[in-house]
Amino acid sequence: MAGINITYLNGSDVEALSLTNDEILAAVEAGLNAQGNSQTVIEPRVHLIPESSTKGHFNVLRGVVKPLGLAGVKVVGDFVDNYKQGLPSEMAILNLFDPETGMPKAIIDATAITEMRTGAMTALGAKHLARKNSKRLGHIGARGTSYWNVRLLDHLFNLDEIRVHSRRKESREGFAATLEKDLGKKIIVTDDWESCVREMDIVVEASRLPEPTPMLKTEWIKKGAFIVPYGTMSAVEMSLTDIMTKMVVDDWGQCRKGLPFGALRRHVDEDKLTEENLHAELGQIVAGKKPGRESEEETNLFWHRGLSLSDIALGHALLTKAAKQGIGQTLKFD
Repeated sequence: MAGINITYLNGSDVEALSLTNDEILAAVEAGLNAQGNSQTVIEPRVHLIPESSTKGHFNVLRGVVKPLGLAGVKVVGDFVDNYKQGLPSEMAILNLFDPETGMPKAIIDATAITEMRTGAMTALGAKHLARKNSKRLGHIGARGTSYWNVRLLDHLFNLDEIRVHSRRKESREGFAATLEKDLGKKIIVTDDWESCVREMDIVVEASRLPEPTPMLKTEWIKKGAFIVPYGTMSAVEMSLTDIMTKMVVDDWGQCRKGLPFGALRRHVDEDKLTEENLHAELGQIVAGKKPGRESEEETNLFWHRGLSLSDIALGHALLTKAAKQGIGQTLKFD
């Protein structure tokens, strides 16, 4: 074995590459299209809990995107109290390999990738399942992924009204200030969940609860809205699925019974959401195998648990751009 090198992209490299909104969305949508056309391998995420799930845990995501010629494994920590130490709650490493030989190809700081790909999934879900004229967004949560949710939704819908809420006052106000600066729009900060989400066209629930608590009331969701709940601990009522026309997930294998965590975990375990009443995986819609929104009256839901394919697709986009711009380091493997 000789001459094997690995490309290393650190956080500064990823920032310097500065993927555009359209580059992010195109990469993630390409991964979804590959999934919808059965050109991927997805292993359901697994978890490593060092002490207690209330303190934090690691997610391990694994997959192969055949059209890109890459396999990937991402390890991401999710530790809710990291802000007390001046650290982001989620930090990640993405390892990329040749799926034909197993040869290591790259190591990438995937903290920003995790945030971008989550926002892209939210936005692409809305692209296919929300009303085309959606103009009002209610967003719960101010974690790292929240920024990209709002930024990419605004990119696609040119929103007229954006409402945000999170548990800590300083967190929600800081989040709003960042959004106002970057989007050039007034952001409405609310003191409670109801005033944030009632009557909104799009509702995103990205809360950080220590245990499942039904904070988001079903009665607040207006007919025809699009809702994305993806907190690790459920914040929704059991009745939420009762009002939905279409329920879509990123990957049913990661949502089925017997797995921990997730906004609709109890709904699955108690057969409120099943493989039979599931409308589609988003990749099937992107690939044209299943329809997205078909009428203005539909009230639709998209539950995404985090798709390894999106990490791999964004990793590929970063590597391609880095090679053109001469960014990154080459590490000798053997």
